Amino acid sequence: MTDGSARSVVAPDPADLSARVTTLMDRARDDLAALVSFASIHLDASRAAECRASADWVAAAFGDLGFDTEVIPTSDGSFAVTGYRPGPEGSPTVALYSHHDVQPAGDESLWDSPPFELTPRDGRWYGRGSADCKGNLIAHLTALRAAADDIACGVRIIIEGSEEAGGEGIEDLVAERPDLFDADLILIGDTGNVAVGVPTLTTSLRGVVNVKVTVSALENGVHSGAAGGPAPDAMAALIAGLASLRTDAGDTAIDQLAADQRWSGVDVTAAQFHEMVGALPGTEVLGSGTPADMAWARPAVTVIGMDAPSTAECAAAIMPTAAAMLNLRVPPGTEPREAYARLEAHLRAHIPWGCTVELEPDAFGRPFSAATDGPAYRRLIDAMSSAYDGLPVVFSGQGGSIPLCTVLAEAVPHAEIALLGVEEPLCAIHAPNESVDPEEIRRTALAEALLLSRFTDR
Repeated sequence: MTDGSARSVVAPDPADLSARVTTLMDRARDDLAALVSFASIHLDASRAAECRASADWVAAAFGDLGFDTEVIPTSDGSFAVTGYRPGPEGSPTVALYSHHDVQPAGDESLWDSPPFELTPRDGRWYGRGSADCKGNLIAHLTALRAAADDIACGVRIIIEGSEEAGGEGIEDLVAERPDLFDADLILIGDTGNVAVGVPTLTTSLRGVVNVKVTVSALENGVHSGAAGGPAPDAMAALIAGLASLRTDAGDTAIDQLAADQRWSGVDVTAAQFHEMVGALPGTEVLGSGTPADMAWARPAVTVIGMDAPSTAECAAAIMPTAAAMLNLRVPPGTEPREAYARLEAHLRAHIPWGCTVELEPDAFGRPFSAATDGPAYRRLIDAMSSAYDGLPVVFSGQGGSIPLCTVLAEAVPHAEIALLGVEEPLCAIHAPNESVDPEEIRRTALAEALLLSRFTDR
């Protein structure tokens, strides 16, 4: 795409740009503190005002940098922020994505400091959204402030307001107003490095299927003493069906769904992965493949919820019905709806005793695989390596899903799409005591500033 300004720039010295970013880090901390203070939880209706205030803060911050910003109410009730700042005539455009909504804090007694109050501790900054994804948003802002008038291209911003709730609103906005997303390179600031200080681009995202499975066996509950043994047991039948979804080694075992793919990028040892996820002593890392194979290249099914009496409230009765919510992740090359059909067939075949089986699909998200051989990727890799003192950039996958990537790839087919960010294994995103390493914000901002100051042609 082409911009209309006649302004021209000369790329600044990398050392000077690095010094500018370093000088801006106190402001980055203050801005992150302001943004974290908004409990912008889209799914919590009581937080609607804070979601809007968060969006307004974002729009004002980018507006101060010369962007023509707009806060857009989307179809799911969330507030997206978009904006554009033109570059020199004929220059390409880079789009910077992030999201300003966050996960709920959960049980606040599990936090060592208030979740919506940014708290420096032990060299890190703690707070809900400090990494996912407000830390990435602040990295974008810091990069733009550092590059300032040395930015050599047009820049768009795309700041979503409901990513943690599925992002339906932004996907509809892409369909309604594709012009807001047109760019030559789209930087998705919602991932991060495989370890602190290791420059990483995420090139693969698994898709997602959420499905509720309900098993029914009796008209009513019956006494376990009177009927236990011959009576069909919905809970036991459900458990048997769920157990069939994994092998003894932990591999996903859904009939007709391939589960032997290999990951070709950076690897993670079993010991490293054990530590990364906080596995308890003596527990095993699952699967017949490497942790990277299992987490990034293969399907995985997880039971994320069950409808069952609590141990404090249960009675000596056989359950007439039982239900579970399943989360199925599928790698690139597998269509989520095809995977759902195979999961449905598998459960119907493996839930025993003639019980009634009902499945209700709740959400579908498509996987994404980035093309890494384009000119923008090469420039981004050079910028990231420079920002990390010459370290080579590695490619990783991500087990989670960002369906917007596929939506953007279809809406803007000429754009290269790259995923990077400030998140790394120590951040504990979505968990109590989420935190960010400020050095990851600094390095990410520097990489983006270097790219924006050199991105002069396609």
